[in-house]
Amino acid sequence: MVKKNCREGFTLIELLFVLLIIGILAAIAIPIYRVQTISAKLTEVTNAMSYIATSLGSYRHNETLGGSTNVWPNCGNIADIQTSLGVGLSSLGRISSASVSQATGVISVTVTNIDSTVDGSIITLVPSTAADASISWNWGGTLPPRYLPKK
Repeated sequence: MVKKNCREGFTLIELLFVLLIIGILAAIAIPIYRVQTISAKLTEVTNAMSYIATSLGSYRHNETLGGSTNVWPNCGNIADIQTSLGVGLSSLGRISSASVSQATGVISVTVTNIDSTVDGSIITLVPSTAADASISWNWGGTLPPRYLPKK
């Protein structure tokens, strides 16, 4: 009987190269996945703020047509926003506090239950009124800029 030199399996070097490639891919993919997850969760918050902005626009329009000079509602918390504007925020779980400034119309929301890098951050939506009475909104706050919605 002739003995054949059959090699079965992988060498240690081949296995190390495979592990190295997997490690490099994981080092690139995990941080990107984390940022995308945070952005997706923040979308709930920014959508809620957009609903508030739409309601504020309607409120302002109705008040101005009625001859009122104070065109922004006084909403110091989530319950006031729901009462004055009809926008419910308490079921989201990602907003710890929200308010609308009566003097300026700025919407401020404090973020919670998303990630430790953004929890406690404040997102603002600042109105600017044009000559034709239209309102444009600008995002701001203490949230890192890469998480803010694009204009």
